[in-house]
Amino acid sequence: RTSLTHPDPAQAEVVVPPGDAVIQGITLAQDALYVQVLDGGVGRLLRVPFGGSGIGTPERVPLPFDGAVWVAAADRRLSGIFLGLTSWTKASRILVYDVASHRVSDTGLQPRGPFDDPRDVEFEEVKAKSYDGTLVPLSIVHRRGVALDGSHPTLLYGYGAYGITLDPFFDPKWLAWIERGGVYAVAHVRGGGEYGEDWHVAGKLLTKPNTWRDFIACGEYLIEHKYTAVARLAGDGGSAGGITIGRGITDRPDLFAAALDEVGMSDVVRVELSPNGPPNIPEFGSTKTPDGFKGVYEMSAYHHVTDGTAYPAVLLTTGINDPRVTPWQPAKLAARLQAATSSGKPILLRVDYEAGHGIGSTKSQRQELLADQWSFLLWQFGAAGFQPRASPAVP
Repeated sequence: RTSLTHPDPAQAEVVVPPGDAVIQGITLAQDALYVQVLDGGVGRLLRVPFGGSGIGTPERVPLPFDGAVWVAAADRRLSGIFLGLTSWTKASRILVYDVASHRVSDTGLQPRGPFDDPRDVEFEEVKAKSYDGTLVPLSIVHRRGVALDGSHPTLLYGYGAYGITLDPFFDPKWLAWIERGGVYAVAHVRGGGEYGEDWHVAGKLLTKPNTWRDFIACGEYLIEHKYTAVARLAGDGGSAGGITIGRGITDRPDLFAAALDEVGMSDVVRVELSPNGPPNIPEFGSTKTPDGFKGVYEMSAYHHVTDGTAYPAVLLTTGINDPRVTPWQPAKLAARLQAATSSGKPILLRVDYEAGHGIGSTKSQRQELLADQWSFLLWQFGAAGFQPRASPAVP
């Protein structure tokens, strides 16, 4: 805090001290400043009270559950604040914080649906130790009281680019996966924004290998703690997250039974020659400099496929009208994996001739894609009802 008329940043008073949490927004109310922060992918709300002697010490507003604070609205003429809150297992709701009682309550402004608060599903926020000792946040969603016996079909998702944060959100379609005993996990790898710009910078350009190594560490955590086993673990990444899953399976093909590569960047050496390539140079690098070439080569899955390696089953998807990740990239990786793998497991390319990058896909297109992806995974996991039917005997 400093004077508006004679600002002096060098002598400014620290209102919210620095820490691991990242400030996302500040809202002014009559009683306090309310500060939205992000702590490793989990949203928090801090209250910095006003008093007779100035600004007080930040205190945490007691939220009813961990999740994402997606909006905060206040009025400087009124005390308290309205906020939106959601989590991996609870749909969005609009809450209000009452200063007098120090309590947060549901306003009832967002009607509750029959599947918006499943009581038999829970989540955990844990930390997986990466290869260099860095603790990587990992969100794990599963049936309440799940037995840790290594038997559960598990899908691990990762992205890790542009400083984008994978905030908790509720998606009821995942109930179908969890009802089958499945586990859904989200790896908050470096390259994302879960710990601010430092976390982003630690997973871009020459530090990009941290992204897929963090992803691998999260997969190892799920196996070590017996949520699943190699035979039932699949990885998932899309778009720039194609680097994450592509290099994950080329670095550790033994860790995954299957993988989903959704409209993924696969040949990063040549990506800057594509229409959407130049805007991505600051994030991934350019072949026009020695360090740039070293970086993009290292993150290019296509260039790390090795003949005779037992790769997991992979379903790659693309839309023929994709302007961001042109279809030749997943097609090229699919062909290379098909030629190289020794596992005998399928390497399939799914092409939607009426789709693009997925952003403008219809509800039916998204549902058909999801059905194909989950059917593919359950087939590879050996789930009953998803195995190919025996061919009829030829007379």
